[in-house]
Amino acid sequence: MTKTIAVINQKGGVGKTTTAVNIAAQLAKRKQKVLLLDLDPQGNASSGLGLDKNNLSGSTYDVLMKKVSLSDAIQPTSVDGLFLLPTNANLAASEVELVDTPNREKMLDSVLKLATHDFIIIDCPPALGLLTINALTAADSIIIPVQTEYYALEGLGQLLDITQRVREGLNPKLKLLGVVLTMYDKRTSLSGQVADEVHKHFGDKVFKTTIPRNVKLAEAPSYGQTIFEYDKWSKGAKAYKLFTNEILAREGIRL
Repeated sequence: MTKTIAVINQKGGVGKTTTAVNIAAQLAKRKQKVLLLDLDPQGNASSGLGLDKNNLSGSTYDVLMKKVSLSDAIQPTSVDGLFLLPTNANLAASEVELVDTPNREKMLDSVLKLATHDFIIIDCPPALGLLTINALTAADSIIIPVQTEYYALEGLGQLLDITQRVREGLNPKLKLLGVVLTMYDKRTSLSGQVADEVHKHFGDKVFKTTIPRNVKLAEAPSYGQTIFEYDKWSKGAKAYKLFTNEILAREGIRL
């Protein structure tokens, strides 16, 4: 049975795409068939895995608009077992084009029912529009990356409110898998203060693993690689390996 996890935060620059890409890659390294779905019109997950966003035979937009089938749009990556549904700026138009479509909130869910993967990881856009509603409707659970910087908790109340509304009206199975602290720098008091605030708000929903501020994590996408390909011995790689262990434990899955 496919497990679908949406990685979501309406704030940009919090490590959302880095998190989606690297947990997807780590799951694939554990012999799982994984689909990474790029639902962000910026297409950072696509370019971060080495694809040319401007030269796609099929994209998330094409699949949502039923111009291309899911199977025809999915592309293999350099990681065995990891497949990508890429995207580009065209996806932004879907917000407008789907407005008058019946069941527009369930377009992605209907598409993903055809998927045969063990895991689907959705990299959501940094906004709370129709694309994000589609992701929440299609997902089993969500992971919220929170950057340990000023204003880290800003807007999270709105995100949780929308998640609750989707759970009540569209997707009763949806759950918050947890919150992960990203760009953590133990040398600064600010990181510690923000971590304390997040723990105060979310309690045991906060993952024990923190993702450090790490140069290798920042460099890997520019080479079109996951952190495990770029530098598997880096602090970032070790953190995402441990983080994936926690995800599997919370999902009750043993690999």
